[in-house]
Amino acid sequence: MTSRSLNVLRGLALLAAVFAFGVVMFGAFVRLSNAGLSCPDWPTCYGRAAWPEQQHEIAQANQAFPDRPYETHKAWREQVHRFLAGTLGTLVFALALIASWRKPWARFAVIAGAIFAAVGVAMYIKGEHHWSLLVSLLAIGLPLAAAMGLHRPGAWRISVLALSVVVFQAMLGMWTVTLLLKPIVVMGHLMGGITTFALLAYAALRFAGCGANDDSYADLRRAVVLGIVLLLAQIALGGWTSSNYAALACGTDFPKCLGQWAPATDFREGFVLWRGIGVNYEGGVLDMAARSAIQITHRLGALVVFCYLAWLSHRVSRRGLRSLGLAIAIVLVTQVLLGISNVHFGLPLPVATLHNGVAALLLFTLLAALARTQKRHEDAMFLSHGYR
Repeated sequence: MTSRSLNVLRGLALLAAVFAFGVVMFGAFVRLSNAGLSCPDWPTCYGRAAWPEQQHEIAQANQAFPDRPYETHKAWREQVHRFLAGTLGTLVFALALIASWRKPWARFAVIAGAIFAAVGVAMYIKGEHHWSLLVSLLAIGLPLAAAMGLHRPGAWRISVLALSVVVFQAMLGMWTVTLLLKPIVVMGHLMGGITTFALLAYAALRFAGCGANDDSYADLRRAVVLGIVLLLAQIALGGWTSSNYAALACGTDFPKCLGQWAPATDFREGFVLWRGIGVNYEGGVLDMAARSAIQITHRLGALVVFCYLAWLSHRVSRRGLRSLGLAIAIVLVTQVLLGISNVHFGLPLPVATLHNGVAALLLFTLLAALARTQKRHEDAMFLSHGYR
């Protein structure tokens, strides 16, 4: 592989990671502005590639979907999000293709996976849902098999794995609409976006040569991994809170909930993951006690994560990685302040959207710390010497 091609791989990984962050932010904006069902079909919007704009198009849309009247100020948000996600999928496909190019079987798996993904969408549009699901599973499985069997350093295999995650993320986006904002699916869709961003960001960091000269940070690495796990769990809990419309279940009180330290709660009902099919979850279906239980759990999780990451930032700094430790601390404090502001100011859309974005940035700081504690030679030297 030529140095020019290697530079393309580096640049593409960085571009895809930045674009993925933008998609996560815009997806949060769509969800928090209650536009998740503004296009009742998928992947079209009221049967159109874009969205209805002319009066006769709007009339046709309302006639075709009488249970979901067209809302001009919302539909474009959902469809633009889909366009952005599709563009990200194209970037990830290109990245996976370059990473697997020198291995014919892996290259074939990546190309076949992309073709199956496109065929699956076409079948879904035609109403062949069962065949679409089968073909989509192939679209996920082929790149996954390629990533597992590719004898390359981590960043290369992650670049291929990201294609499988993006295809599954598209399926979650479809189910978000068809299952009427089912909380477990909405939460999964958020985590799919975060996972895609994390994989691309980590690959970009490794391709850029982020790493250590030896394995002296092995003990610190384990602490960073635990921090990543805790943060991902808290992000998932935040997604559960949002998808169940529990963000303001405690009113605008903090740290109390509804003016009390121990309000009425129903944890069992609040954490039922599956409630069957056919229920419209827009606006939420839980009573206040169940929503309060979710909100309180989210706050307790935030306290645990804050304490651990505050300690971790101090430990990272003490080990000589001061810039990383400071970055973790700054983003962590920012995230906590945004969370409190969400409650205090009644969930303003800009603040709530930033809360999602800063969570992704906090994850990035931990991924950078993880990359910094691993040996540099695995990916950076592989790039500098090329491969066969």
